[in-house]
Amino acid sequence: MTSAHRDDPQPFTDVELSPDGFSIPELKWRELLFVGALRREGDCFTRDPTRPLPTFRIPDLFPEGVSFRAQSDGRRVLLRRAK
Repeated sequence: MTSAHRDDPQPFTDVELSPDGFSIPELKWRELLFVGALRREGDCFTRDPTRPLPTFRIPDLFPEGVSFRAQSDGRRVLLRRAK
């Protein structure tokens, strides 16, 4: 993540809500994995609270202790809470 992204006061806005979760662009997903904000746990992903998340316009998209399943279509990643 570049310093321009970290210092950007505008919250990340390209979140699309769906009936069973939400999606973000593939590039943003790869950024979250690269900086370690999300980590793999088995076949799910969980928030690492020690790592920074970019600001999202929708608060608490990735709450601590919640696991998500991720499905990519090459452009966007659909994230659903694991049951």
